[in-house]
Amino acid sequence: MISYLTGQVHALKGDRAVIINGGFGFDVSITGRAASDMRHGAAVELYTSLVVREDSLTLYGFPTEDERDTFELLQTVSGVGPRLALAILDVFTPDDLRLALADKNEKQLQRVPGVGKKSAQRLILEIGDKLGPATAQSKPVAPSSETADEVIAALVNLGWQQSVATRAVADLDGLELSTSDMLRTALVNLGGTRG
Repeated sequence: MISYLTGQVHALKGDRAVIINGGFGFDVSITGRAASDMRHGAAVELYTSLVVREDSLTLYGFPTEDERDTFELLQTVSGVGPRLALAILDVFTPDDLRLALADKNEKQLQRVPGVGKKSAQRLILEIGDKLGPATAQSKPVAPSSETADEVIAALVNLGWQQSVATRAVADLDGLELSTSDMLRTALVNLGGTRG
């Protein structure tokens, strides 16, 4: 099993990176947050999880051991496979996820694409406190207003990744902006780069 990988970023393709190590290129699935921290040609180290299926071998990479362990634990929940586990970690850091689970905050969990009410309830029930307590005081990643939800959806439709859109709107939520003002401000803050 491959559990750790160091090398140089050869290519970034959305939610995948090709990492060169010893003359080999490893195709690694990553979160949008991890991708936004990587640069072509830069050195990188990833904690990895190899998912073996009947017809494929997929390597998932994470910047911290905590994220990798959380990814593996998420897959023990019925109905949560590697793609959904990766989507959850694209929206939540492990500490933010711990807080949402500890608070039994179904609405917060449902902000992940593919997680509905029943999936959120299963996450709370089946993981419970298996992740342990939050290691740091985290501010919630996902905004909580209906206006923020609309702006995030608009940014995703315009081509930004869910995690990037969520982070861009998180700081604006609670400022009592209209939907159009919040969208305009988020676009200005994001600039022209898609993440």
